[in-house]
Amino acid sequence: MKLLLVEDEKALSKALVAILKHNNYSVDAVYNGLDALDYLDTGLYDGAIIDIMMPVMDGLTLLKTMRQKGINIPVIMLTAKSEVEDKVLGLDLGADDYLTKPFDTKELLARIRAMIRRKESHVDDIISFNDVKLNRSLFELSYNDNKVTLNNKEYQMLELLMLSPGVVISIDKFMEKIWGYDSETEISVVWVYVSYIRKKLKQINAPINISSNRNLGYFLVKTNEK
Repeated sequence: MKLLLVEDEKALSKALVAILKHNNYSVDAVYNGLDALDYLDTGLYDGAIIDIMMPVMDGLTLLKTMRQKGINIPVIMLTAKSEVEDKVLGLDLGADDYLTKPFDTKELLARIRAMIRRKESHVDDIISFNDVKLNRSLFELSYNDNKVTLNNKEYQMLELLMLSPGVVISIDKFMEKIWGYDSETEISVVWVYVSYIRKKLKQINAPINISSNRNLGYFLVKTNEK
């Protein structure tokens, strides 16, 4: 799951990014609502965690603008305020949940998990292509009776490919969606993970494979179409 963290307290932001990544979330961080809009316009995010009190554009204005633009990803609001009126306003503007500072990180993680469950209740748990199945809850890839577990980034890459079989996904999109805009990771990491996934597809004798379009990206094919 790809999250956008919008929090102007840089020390807190850095700590939350570390916690989220440790718990297998992909996350980008920005420090004001205006920058957040630019990131959200890409359509790369599955959810957002937004502080209310921020410079340039505050969190409530950001949330209102998001919903007006049709950006309907789930949102958890963070604030130092605890008054009922503030919570009601945030929820009325389209927030999915509300957490008051200071908060325990375990509670934040629990609320993110709940947000994911609500989001995925409208999404099939299983993606299938040519009888190969990807279980989105278990990160498990299977074909007939053969099964293998994917790590977080393998899963995210294969999910993108299986949602659009035959469609070329650019290396830039993999990098932005999985490693993030600000990542210093070399783009060669995409090839490395494609190699890992190919090995796991072979391990379960899957009748699909990842093909490449030179200098453009990768796409999923049936093995007889390579």
